[in-house]
Amino acid sequence: MCETPKTDQTDIGNFTGTHAGRRRFLAGSAAVLVAAASPFGSATAQVAGPSKPNVLYIVADDLGWKDVGYHGSDIQTPNIDKLAASGARMEEFYVQPLCTPTRAALMTGRYPLRYGLQTGVIPSGAAYGLPTDEFILPQMFKDAGYGTSMVGKWHLGHGKTDFWPRQRGFDYFYGALVGEIDHFEHASHGVKDWYRNNTPVDEKGYDNTLFGMKAAKVVAEHDQAKPLFLYLAFTAPHSPYQAPQAALDRYSHIADVERRTYAAMVSVMDDEIGRVLDALEKAGMRENTLIIFQSDNGGVRDKMFSGEAAVGGELPADNGPYRQGKGTLYEGGTRVVGLVNWPGQVQAGEVKGMVHVVDMYPTLAGVAGATLGKNKPLDGMDVWPAIAKGEASPRTEIVYNVDPLGGAVREGNMKLLWTAALPERVELFDLSSDPGEAKNLADKNPDVVIKLQDRIRALANEMAPPMVIMAAIKMTYGAAPISADPAELFSQGQD
Repeated sequence: MCETPKTDQTDIGNFTGTHAGRRRFLAGSAAVLVAAASPFGSATAQVAGPSKPNVLYIVADDLGWKDVGYHGSDIQTPNIDKLAASGARMEEFYVQPLCTPTRAALMTGRYPLRYGLQTGVIPSGAAYGLPTDEFILPQMFKDAGYGTSMVGKWHLGHGKTDFWPRQRGFDYFYGALVGEIDHFEHASHGVKDWYRNNTPVDEKGYDNTLFGMKAAKVVAEHDQAKPLFLYLAFTAPHSPYQAPQAALDRYSHIADVERRTYAAMVSVMDDEIGRVLDALEKAGMRENTLIIFQSDNGGVRDKMFSGEAAVGGELPADNGPYRQGKGTLYEGGTRVVGLVNWPGQVQAGEVKGMVHVVDMYPTLAGVAGATLGKNKPLDGMDVWPAIAKGEASPRTEIVYNVDPLGGAVREGNMKLLWTAALPERVELFDLSSDPGEAKNLADKNPDVVIKLQDRIRALANEMAPPMVIMAAIKMTYGAAPISADPAELFSQGQD
């Protein structure tokens, strides 16, 4: 088991504990005042209830679509499964094919192609980040009167403090800034990446366990005079594949070492979700807490996208019936686990139709009673009636991605994947009959191909240049020259 990190009463900032009875009295008083004044809905949506709900947004890292119990996995995920059984299961939930773009889309409600984060992820050595002129999710929640906390992985900019969570609307931050760390050492390339607010800290323990413990502490010490937005972003089951021995022992029957470790990582994440749910119950907050759970992209099926750590053997993620995985625009890379749970407010069952991660911004704005306007024009749409009431989703199009090398869009059930770089490849699939994308229909449907290519071209004309490419060019052609040590000349002779 990991060690419990030592914290003091200043640890949670604005959420430091007060007497539990006083917190609940204030919360109840606030709820009465809100209810007496007016409904808290905005022009985006109206949600019935005694007060604004708390929002717990949980993101898994590289989780395979099938690697949860309710999708038929042998990996034990009882807490996720309970949320799915009593909540809305988004079985056509789409994200970007990689980590940084998905997190950016969630935070902005806008496709990453709008601001240059559509290609790759932010590398450890990069200085750029999510542009600061984007009005992002925690800022929206703060404007709506919420306390905002983040626990876990950021990966939206680490090279300048302007990009860090505390400078982007979070009252409190605990976790890692970069995309991949050693789960026990909390380091990337030997450099520690572990922070409380803006301060580096050195703590012992398995990162995902520490995330769950800290999130539960945030809940327990939250002043319920205001609602809570808690963004909990695990690093499981992203490589390197590492897990505590107790978790590994649960899966001793799995012969493959990578799959055994991967399964253990998923179970640790599920355990910690359970810990946070228990904390919500003990604080009397569970009934008025909206919970969203999703993966940031599909599970890894190609070692090109497995991260910076070496991975031996077979890649362990399982995306079920969907083709390929992380880093690709096929369904296996972009259609992921997604669910929403709020007791008494969200009907149990499967959401009818498509939902994209950009939809979460306007949907949550409506739930929180936030006024939109400080944000830039959204690509997302309010899908609350589809999530909460079982109505059909209003979304008819999915933009998987568009970058200088190509793109993919879905209109209705028809999906075009166009690789524009040489050698050019055009693939058209009917997802209603072929969700595994096995049969290319492009030759038989030239009109559909032209129509969807025109849509990709239009989006390409709107996109910002990918920042990763611009950074690579600058580093290649603008970096100072590297010189050999002059002392070495004495061993090379004078000629």
